[in-house]
Amino acid sequence: MIRFICIVIYLVVYLILSIPVFFVEWLIGKKNRQMRDLSSLRIVQWGFKCILKIAGVDATVIGLENIPDEPVLFVGNHRSYFDILLTYSRCPRLTGYVAKKEMERIPLLSTWMKYVYCLFLDREDPKQGMKTILQAIDYVKSGISICIFPEGTRNTGEELSLLPFKEGSFKIAEKAGCAIVPISLNNTAQIFEAHLPFVRKTHVVVEYGKPVYPKDLDKETRKHLAPYFEAIIKETIEKNADMV
Repeated sequence: MIRFICIVIYLVVYLILSIPVFFVEWLIGKKNRQMRDLSSLRIVQWGFKCILKIAGVDATVIGLENIPDEPVLFVGNHRSYFDILLTYSRCPRLTGYVAKKEMERIPLLSTWMKYVYCLFLDREDPKQGMKTILQAIDYVKSGISICIFPEGTRNTGEELSLLPFKEGSFKIAEKAGCAIVPISLNNTAQIFEAHLPFVRKTHVVVEYGKPVYPKDLDKETRKHLAPYFEAIIKETIEKNADMV
């Protein structure tokens, strides 16, 4: 419980103290948008790293060298809120995450999310959902990577299980012509969700797979990218199960 309380206090203080930072970032953006984007990325990453340290998360990270120096679509399995902190804190370049629409209502946090090009997906409105996908495609084409969890929500099932991946997530890479980098996460629910409201010191494994360009796949596989990447991540989390 102490870790949980410390994280809540840290997050509240971080967001309050960031209010004047928003103004500074806005001024920087007026002069140099690229500089503002980079500084916003590093500020958020620093905040996430601090939370992970407070939580006592020990991460074994595999395959960072697989991330190409270009905008990509990251896709990963999703069992914990900490999945976002673990992966975003390691993004080598500006990356927008696709989050649920409800996140947009959280004061200050949503401002930071918008500064780093996160998108808010309304899962109940297909029309708005398509607009979000189109915006993500534009972001990738402009040099911003996108990360999405194709299960559509956090999986609360067995540790090595996956919810069916949604095909719509992969339209971003198909239309933008970018590579897809699979992210496989093991044991992240043990940080928090498996024993609410306690945050416990946990060892997790994060593996970045080799980039896959949809255009290099055969026609039939391109029609069914969701099960293709679901199988890759399923195989990887099973392989890494003994490392946690």
